Amino acid sequence: MSSLPSSEPERWSSTTMPDLDFSVSGVEAVPYAMTPTLALKLNITNQGEEKIHAVLLECQVRIEAQRRRYNESEKERLVDIFGEPDRWAQTLRSLLWTHSASSVPAFEDRVDIDLLVACTYDLNVLAGKYFYALNDGEIPLTLLFSGTIFFAGEGGALQVGRISWSKEARYQLPVSVWKQLIEIYYPNTAFLALRQDVFDRLFDFKAKRGLPTWEEAVTTLLPTDEIPA
Repeated sequence: MSSLPSSEPERWSSTTMPDLDFSVSGVEAVPYAMTPTLALKLNITNQGEEKIHAVLLECQVRIEAQRRRYNESEKERLVDIFGEPDRWAQTLRSLLWTHSASSVPAFEDRVDIDLLVACTYDLNVLAGKYFYALNDGEIPLTLLFSGTIFFAGEGGALQVGRISWSKEARYQLPVSVWKQLIEIYYPNTAFLALRQDVFDRLFDFKAKRGLPTWEEAVTTLLPTDEIPA
C-alpha cells in the first residue's frame, strides 16, 4: 500500500500542539452590515513555536449576568428573565448569547482579528430582553473557544489539531456600545412580535378607527395616565 503524499495533513500526530491564548481588547459597532453587528477586537497569541497556517475558529459567547450589579429600574425589567429580585440568589445565572465563527489567517506569534457578533433587537429573545433592560454600565461576557488549527509540524509537514476546550476570554462590553449599535440600525425604534390573532385584532382596531400609524393605535389603547408627556 502506498503512503499518503507528504502534502496531506497528519492528523492528531504526536507533534507538540500549538497553545493559543485569546483576549479581547475592544469593540466597535459595524455600521453597514446586513444585521446589527458588533466587532470584538480579538487578540490571538501563539505560546508555542509552531507556524500557524490557519485557524477555523468557533466561539460561544455567554452573558455572565451574575457578575454585575443592577439598579432598581433594571431589576424591574429583568423580572421577566430571572423572577423577583429576592430569588436572584438562585435564578441569576449565565445566559447563552450567541455563536460566532471566523477564519484566522496565517501567523507565528500573534494576530488580531475582528470577531463579528450578530445582535438581535427581538424582545422575545432572551438576550434582547436582557440588553434592553440595562441602563448603563458594562455587560460581563465570557467567550468560549473551539475550532481547528492548521500548523507546521516537524520538518514543515502540515498538521491539524484542535483548540483546547479550556480556552476562553472575558470582556466587559459597554452597554453604551450596544445602544449605539441599535440606534444606528433602528433609530428611535423598538420591535414587538405579536401572536397572529392579537395582531389581527390590533389591525382591525387601527383600520376601524382610521388611525394612520401603529403608534397611534397602541397609544389610543394605553391608559392616559401611563402615556409619557
